[in-house]
Amino acid sequence: MSLTDSLKWRYATKRMNGEKVPAEKLEAILTATQLSASSQGLQPYTILVISNPEIKAKLQPAAYGQAQIVECSHLLVFCAWTNITEKEVDEYMNDVAAKRGIPVEALTDFKAMVQGGADSKTVEERQNWAAKQAYIALGTALAAAAEERVDATGMEGFSPAEFDTILGLEEKGLKSVVLVALGYRDAANDRLASAAKVRRDKEKLFQFIN
Repeated sequence: MSLTDSLKWRYATKRMNGEKVPAEKLEAILTATQLSASSQGLQPYTILVISNPEIKAKLQPAAYGQAQIVECSHLLVFCAWTNITEKEVDEYMNDVAAKRGIPVEALTDFKAMVQGGADSKTVEERQNWAAKQAYIALGTALAAAAEERVDATGMEGFSPAEFDTILGLEEKGLKSVVLVALGYRDAANDRLASAAKVRRDKEKLFQFIN
């Protein structure tokens, strides 16, 4: 099926049946997410993949009791880096050099651009930028899950501060920003499972400037 057909199929599943997502499908979704677009290729975020039932149960109250947190197969927690320092930039440059087979010294100008962009921002602005980059990856994850016919629910309805405490994110230099619950829809208990998808008409959504 085409990507368009997959996106017509997907919806923000409200109830899941607890069925596990096969390892090969999860790997396909994670690989696509890894390959997501990111400004300068830096990917200033980390994605936690949580399948442990006890941890999900601890997180559910911090997500206002939403059922998907415990009913899903895997919960993806997209976490923005709390800072972007020379350490992170150096690690990225070393990775680029190694994977492209070039000396890291050849990346001096690129490093200056990346580091300069980070240094020109306040810590709060860096975190906001990192969160925006995580949201790009979120979109890729949702589309990839649809391609695999795995239900995926993007979720902003949670307390980041509580998630950060439960998962010990502060000491890891991370802040939770958005979630994706992966699993399979429980059509019998989700009244929206068979509802028509509603999106703004193209004529209203797009404005062409020729």
